[in-house]
Amino acid sequence: MALRTYLASMDSPHPEQTLDLLEPDFRFLIAVPGKEFTGRSREDFAAYIAGRNPVDRRHEILRYSRDGDAETVYGVVTEGGQYKGSFLSAAITSPDGRLARYQSFFTTSFELVDWAAQGAPSASTSR
Repeated sequence: MALRTYLASMDSPHPEQTLDLLEPDFRFLIAVPGKEFTGRSREDFAAYIAGRNPVDRRHEILRYSRDGDAETVYGVVTEGGQYKGSFLSAAITSPDGRLARYQSFFTTSFELVDWAAQGAPSASTSR
């Protein structure tokens, strides 16, 4: 459930607290249309967080799975309750439950699972 906790923390008013959920050598790739953000440390991720626009962003999780140390989620991103796009993310957790690796792909042009068919925007199904 580390990935769900991570997303909830990133959506909070204090996303910098997400750093507590990461291993010091945390590696990440976040791909959005036309841009990729990568890093090899908790400090690199702190810089990524500092560069994000402060908006009312929510990751609405529609699917979740876990197999050993690997977790995956699929969902949509909303801003102010409005659909912005969909994402597919995966993470590897360390033995003590922190995120060691994270990879996420976001698109504004395709939905694998129809958000509206999931009863959107229901916060009870998103976390």
